[in-house]
Amino acid sequence: MVSPAQPANSAAVFAALNGGASSAAAATTSNSSTAAMQDQFMTLLVTQLKNQDPLNPMDNAQMTSQMAQINTVSGINQLNATLQALSASMTPNQTVQAASMIGHGVLVPGSGVDLANGSGLGGFLLSGPSDSTKVSIYDGSGALVNTLNLGAQPTGVSDWQWNGTDSYGNAVPSGSYTFKVEASMSGSAVAANTLQYGVVNSVTQGATGLTLGVGSLQNVALTQVQQIL
Repeated sequence: MVSPAQPANSAAVFAALNGGASSAAAATTSNSSTAAMQDQFMTLLVTQLKNQDPLNPMDNAQMTSQMAQINTVSGINQLNATLQALSASMTPNQTVQAASMIGHGVLVPGSGVDLANGSGLGGFLLSGPSDSTKVSIYDGSGALVNTLNLGAQPTGVSDWQWNGTDSYGNAVPSGSYTFKVEASMSGSAVAANTLQYGVVNSVTQGATGLTLGVGSLQNVALTQVQQIL
């Protein structure tokens, strides 16, 4: 006759299986390991059935529940393996698509603006529409160079262009500048995130996914690209 401790062992085996499934999102359990644990569970269950006390047999509902749950665990592992295979097959396609961006201008999070040949580009992301939008441009020492009054702007991403002059209309030297954006609607501030313009010059596949080299910015996540110009 099986000792009373055996049902607890069965629960422990199932708990290990279920724990393996819950951690699969972070570290996938191998198919061979899952199969081995399933074999252990079934062996223990069959042993219990063979040696159960006829006067106190195993609860059918409990046994059915455990078998249904172990099938669920197996299904989760198979689904995880399928998703991993799908993800692996998509990675080369994403790399090819990202490589096609090389040489194209994009807007990504940042507050820098490069002035060259009398032209500078930038952008911003507004959380809501505005009836007043200002872009303030600063030189390397932090001094205000010019303010662009862009008026009303819609929700979302917008770009702007600077002609390379100061607030008096005088041309300023080419180089690196910074900018800030202030937006409001009916006197109430509208959240505005600055977006830096740059040309994609490299694509890298790393442990965290695809990253881009954008102008002077490195390791810009592909998901951070807000607009392709």
